[in-house]
Amino acid sequence: MKAPLYSKEGKKKSEVVLNPKVFGVRVNQRLLNLIRNGYAANLRSGTAHTKTRGNVSGGGKKPWRQKGTGRARAGSTRSPLWRGGGTIFGPLTRDYSQHLSQSMRLSALASALSSKALDKKLVVLEEVKLNSAKTKEWVDLVKAQPLDGRRALCVVKTADENIRRASRNMREWIDVKEARNFTAYDVLQRDRLMIDQEALAVIDQRIVGEK
Repeated sequence: MKAPLYSKEGKKKSEVVLNPKVFGVRVNQRLLNLIRNGYAANLRSGTAHTKTRGNVSGGGKKPWRQKGTGRARAGSTRSPLWRGGGTIFGPLTRDYSQHLSQSMRLSALASALSSKALDKKLVVLEEVKLNSAKTKEWVDLVKAQPLDGRRALCVVKTADENIRRASRNMREWIDVKEARNFTAYDVLQRDRLMIDQEALAVIDQRIVGEK
């Protein structure tokens, strides 16, 4: 498996041989769906919460006697039938998180990377370095690459201060992640993938333990 190697200026230099154990595995679509749904579920806060009649403050005293008033019988002012009363069958705080094992996450990452490589949506950059923290310099670097204006993920070995500051208000278009902690979900959320050449060894080490 090979991927084109581009310079910062967008000139194609050569091709890079990719590790087939990382970028050439069979794409497991079912696993990718599990990972996508799992990460999305883990982002949910699950804080919607209503109070039942037992949680609402007050209502301990019977509002009027049982008989003789002509009104409907009532035992509490916090009945769900009353204004200010509790809620029946309302949402309660819950934990939506799903356990995703380490082996599942790494296998899904290899599948996601292989999918991008197979679809020719992966480019390798000779280097991703900026001389300043100017957003314009970052935009010029990205626009020079063959991304067709699509949303992309840029994976670098180490995101230095210049890269972090220059790219922080462009994340809707180009998100930057370090090779040591990006996930399959990050890859799946973007149409294109850019990888710093130095980051390839870190990715190989993460997934298959090869230096």
